[in-house]
Amino acid sequence: MTASTLNALEPRKTPVQARAAATVEAIFEAAIQVLLTQGADRLTTTRVADRAGVSVGTLYQYFPNKQSLMYAVFEDHLGKVTTAVERACADACHKPLAEMIHQVVDAFVDAKISRADVSSALYQVAADVGGAAVLKRSIQRTRRAMESMLDTAPGIVSPPDRFAIEIMQSAIGGVMRSALEQRSSPAALRKIKQHLVILCQSYMQTALTQN
Repeated sequence: MTASTLNALEPRKTPVQARAAATVEAIFEAAIQVLLTQGADRLTTTRVADRAGVSVGTLYQYFPNKQSLMYAVFEDHLGKVTTAVERACADACHKPLAEMIHQVVDAFVDAKISRADVSSALYQVAADVGGAAVLKRSIQRTRRAMESMLDTAPGIVSPPDRFAIEIMQSAIGGVMRSALEQRSSPAALRKIKQHLVILCQSYMQTALTQN
């Protein structure tokens, strides 16, 4: 997707006042609910506005079209996940490597499953609304946060390189996407999180010995 196309997906304005922010949040939630109940093909700005209890004109003040709206919803969702991981990385600095990995996996998985319906719904439309660009920015932010965290790991002469971190990110993201698209049960998601911790701890420890 070109830069000009992505620019066209940007919102017309950003809410500043609390009331405006609440309106946009209601529009986001309505978009998710329409997507979940009626599917991507039947998602329209009119249906979203009706569900949110606002006029179409109000929606258009912020988003010029359906693609722009869903781009913003995707960006908002991934932004929350990314921020959760960044906070976990900052909190885990100087802790043992195994605990670092545990906190990062916990943060990512918990952020995704706290609104599993949102995650599942957005997988349907991500490819059509600039999702790849949003995902790339998210991956870059979380990678930088993990690099900074791992630089502080005690007893490690040389922290893992970017390739190892990206492999771990791909493993976590891929497993969670599969689990959420399959609508895994809460019990299954808890077990998946436990196994992801084990997998990532083992992989990163091995990667360090080969670095």
